[in-house]
Order: sequence, then C-alpha cells, then structure tokens
Amino acid sequence: MYLIRRIYKTKPGQARKVASLVHKQATIYRDAGHRPEFRISFNGYTLPGENDTVFLEWVADKIESPMRDGNNIPPEAMTVGAQVRELIESQRIEFMEYLSDDKILKD
Repeated sequence: MYLIRRIYKTKPGQARKVASLVHKQATIYRDAGHRPEFRISFNGYTLPGENDTVFLEWVADKIESPMRDGNNIPPEAMTVGAQVRELIESQRIEFMEYLSDDKILKD
C-alpha cells in the first residue's frame, strides 16, 4: 500500500485558490473512479513552514501510470488542471510505502 503525495508550490498568495482547484480536480477523479478518498492541505502565510504550498494525498494499493491502456482521464479534470498550472511555480509527486505488519523486520 502506498501514500501518494502531490506537492504544488504556488505563486505568492495563491495557496488557498490552488487548494480549492486541486480539491475540485481530485473530486472529479474520485467521482470518475480514478482515485479513492483524498486529503488536501495548504499553507498560505498563517502557519510556520513552507509558505505557498498545497499538498494532495491519497492511499493506493498500487502505483499506476496515467498513460496506461484504458485510462480515460475525465476532460473536466484536464480543464481544472490547466487552471492550476497558471497559478503554480512547480509541482512534484512523492510515493511512500506503508509499513504493514508483514513488512516489519523481526529481531
């Protein structure tokens, strides 16, 4: 099982707007059966840490390429994605494997 985290570095002052658009896009993916439940967090200027950052996280049983056969991306998600790209400086994705009981090393 994997934790997948997409991180957006927004243009100054745009974190809340980007978080709202990313939520809209993730909802489209979820409703189309492409993604499970998700969480979104952001930091404008009100908290310590890296400002102008949005985090989208979800858990998946496997990591799949978006270019896989049969993956029909909803056009609405692409439209919202274009709006997000106008408001960000960069983005990246992280993949982390959960430590399940069967993966714990025993002494």
